[in-house]
Amino acid sequence: MTGTPSTAVLVVVGAGPRATGLLERIAANSPELWDEGRELRIHLVDPHPPGPGRVWRHGQSALLRMNSMAEDVTMFTDESSTIDGPVRPGPSLAEWAAQFSGRGPRHTPYAEPADPEVLAELRALDGSDFASRRAQSAYLDWVFRRVLAELPPSVTVEWLRTTATAVTGPPDGPQQVHLAGRATALTADLVVLAQGHIGSTPVAEHRDHAAFARRHGRFHLPPEFSADADLSALRPGEQVLLRGFGLAFIDLVALLTEGRGGSFRTEADGTLTYLPSGREPLLHVGSRRGVPYHCKTRYRLQGPRPPLPRHFGPEAVDALLAEGRPLDLRRDVWPLMAKEIGFGHYHELFHAHPERTALPWPDFVAGYDRLGWYDAEMAALVAEAVPDPADRLDFEALDRPLDGLTFRTPDAFQAHLRDHIARDVDRREDPEFSADLGAFLALLSVYGQLPGLVATGRLTARSVAGHLDGWWQGFFSFLASGPPGFRLRQLLALSRAGIVHFLGAGIRIGTDEATGTFTATSPTVPGHTVHATALIEAYLPVPSLDRTEDPLLRDLHRTGALTEEVIADPTHTHRSGLLAVSPTDAHVIDPSLGSSHPRRIALGAPTNSRAVAAFARPRTNAPAFRQNDAVARALLSALSSPFSRGEIAASTM
Repeated sequence: MTGTPSTAVLVVVGAGPRATGLLERIAANSPELWDEGRELRIHLVDPHPPGPGRVWRHGQSALLRMNSMAEDVTMFTDESSTIDGPVRPGPSLAEWAAQFSGRGPRHTPYAEPADPEVLAELRALDGSDFASRRAQSAYLDWVFRRVLAELPPSVTVEWLRTTATAVTGPPDGPQQVHLAGRATALTADLVVLAQGHIGSTPVAEHRDHAAFARRHGRFHLPPEFSADADLSALRPGEQVLLRGFGLAFIDLVALLTEGRGGSFRTEADGTLTYLPSGREPLLHVGSRRGVPYHCKTRYRLQGPRPPLPRHFGPEAVDALLAEGRPLDLRRDVWPLMAKEIGFGHYHELFHAHPERTALPWPDFVAGYDRLGWYDAEMAALVAEAVPDPADRLDFEALDRPLDGLTFRTPDAFQAHLRDHIARDVDRREDPEFSADLGAFLALLSVYGQLPGLVATGRLTARSVAGHLDGWWQGFFSFLASGPPGFRLRQLLALSRAGIVHFLGAGIRIGTDEATGTFTATSPTVPGHTVHATALIEAYLPVPSLDRTEDPLLRDLHRTGALTEEVIADPTHTHRSGLLAVSPTDAHVIDPSLGSSHPRRIALGAPTNSRAVAAFARPRTNAPAFRQNDAVARALLSALSSPFSRGEIAASTM
């Protein structure tokens, strides 16, 4: 029931980490903003367990790992958080796990995980380890339970283990949230959509490949979340093409090798050897870049933390906007972004490894601050101050390492790429190259500043399409979202064992009706064609309202109650596939109203807020935490009085 003076009702669709983060901020802000004399009922609607949700649920392979060190994963605000609500620190995954081995304080209320394998992992977990997703699931479950314990008695939470299929109701009245398998809808004052990462139905190319596979009795897997992929039809020794070299590829390889009984052995010289089970298919992988994502660093800063932002913060963004013209990301914004990332890199190099520099830091930074990233004088300054080219930051070389390279034989390319991967892993695990971590931290800072710039609408449509949602997202993931080093060492062992074969950059997938096989070619190895009986699109589904698998978003889109983000100017129209929300308060844009819907809010991955990471690295002022706090405060303010008026005010984020 809703609308009574003493009771308010909030429905949150989705119960994963994003919803948990919002609840944490509701708990933190309630002492200031919630009247203890009123009851607030919060319904969480999700078929998957609250806290972990679908992506981080316990029920997935123990082989699947996180790509962040345990000490770099937190669900809690800290001293870096620029929020209006109170900061409530909490343990990182590593700090929380330490309690189970007696190395850290006890974080209550929580019992030991029921799964003995997860408990054993937590007891042995070091801060620099890359935990399993099941360990992260246990952490997220605990965070959820802690949040429930921190809510005031007047705020209650109920989990409904089902799927929301529709939301109806006028903008000036209660909302009806319809549920699968239930005749009675939930009545709510406000509705928050927090479904997290959502699958999409295949695009035309994937549908064509699926049809080809059906005609010839072959295997095809469109983009899919790794834990949900059914790989059982792949036969031992079958030739399989994988398009994509990121984290989904890494997961799929683990499932198709160790997941099929293979194992790794460390030799006396430290080399890793793969021992096949005989049940593995043979895997051929290629992508646009033709190389795997850069290995995650496994060390801490050796010098002081760089003071960020410095060259791409609010003042720099305001200066860009003050020019009063359309902005192109690569031309106008990227040089500042690059300079910020470079500052993080060189700050760490000069402070942690001064013996590899030829100028005092004050002299270098004075020139660095004055010059543009692509100025000839900047190149001269860096060359003078940093003698070894290996210590200099070259984004173009990092971005496309195979550009301009060709190999006469597939074997020659295998050797080249194995060497490339080995050097990358060695560098990312050697603290002598900790400048890479300084660049990584600055990269995170840049990522956190971009949503504010995008929300102004000043980037051209073509630049958002090709540069922001295209090049930048891929480049960021390539540099910052790679696998842990042990995964790439395993990849090298699989390559040496003949299980994994590298195809090259600019991969082209085709079909051969005569042989009933998929084909792959790459200009990296001219004239070489691989035929395979299976094709896997080894990357995650791209958000798409037109093709979303979420029944609620599909229904709201079909009925015109929400809209896709469309950025248009006289030269281009860009449809991002993301759910359009108000940049100031995350309310859903409702085309039928010509404005945002006052009672519907959407957060996270499917939206154009682009603040998608539900958990974050500590002390990085995470954008999602800032958004969670602003939305929680707006919700509490709106729900704190009876809904006798059609307008619901929300504070500006």
